[in-house]
Amino acid sequence: MVPLTADHITDLFRVIAARLMEARTELGVLDGVIGDADHGNSMAEGFAAIVRASSDAAMRGAPAGDLFPVAAQSFLSAVGATTGPLYASAFLRAGKLYTGRIEIAPEAIPSLIPAFADGIRERGKAQPGDKTMLDVWAPAARAVQQAEARGLDPIACLDEAVNAAEDGREATRAMVASVGRAARLGERTLGHVDPGAASATIIIAALRDAMRRRERAVR
Repeated sequence: MVPLTADHITDLFRVIAARLMEARTELGVLDGVIGDADHGNSMAEGFAAIVRASSDAAMRGAPAGDLFPVAAQSFLSAVGATTGPLYASAFLRAGKLYTGRIEIAPEAIPSLIPAFADGIRERGKAQPGDKTMLDVWAPAARAVQQAEARGLDPIACLDEAVNAAEDGREATRAMVASVGRAARLGERTLGHVDPGAASATIIIAALRDAMRRRERAVR
């Protein structure tokens, strides 16, 4: 497998940004039921900012591993509020995996997901079952770790993560929000997918699809 340069990492961010842009209305509708209806716009604009900042950094010669702190700062600047610090923490945690690396091996990409889960958990203090994005990131992280322990290749590890993410997203329908703004609605949140869980699933699936497409292209 061919290592990923800074341009390749930017391309991964670009695919995720495009998927979130496509889903911004759908995410807004989900968030409108139990929140302020702005989650789709926030995620789309946040990842668009990541693409711009990462592209600029790559053009200046930044190593692939140094794009993650860049992503953290640009997302936080673009989004702010609650979601901004959560994903900024996720990107910073992921950046610790790759600091200073000029290129990143494809085998190291699935580890992004456990790193994201750790960063989001530490920043947000939510627990599984609270009806948040962690109800997707945590099971997806476990799926990656179990797949890696079984010796699966990176794409297969990401396939496992996507399956776990989709299950986690659907599981939020049966949960009552107990943290964040949605918690004020209590039982009224039952039966609805958490928008943060939905966008997290889009991110993980986009990462898998982008890596799969890349691996096919370099064969």
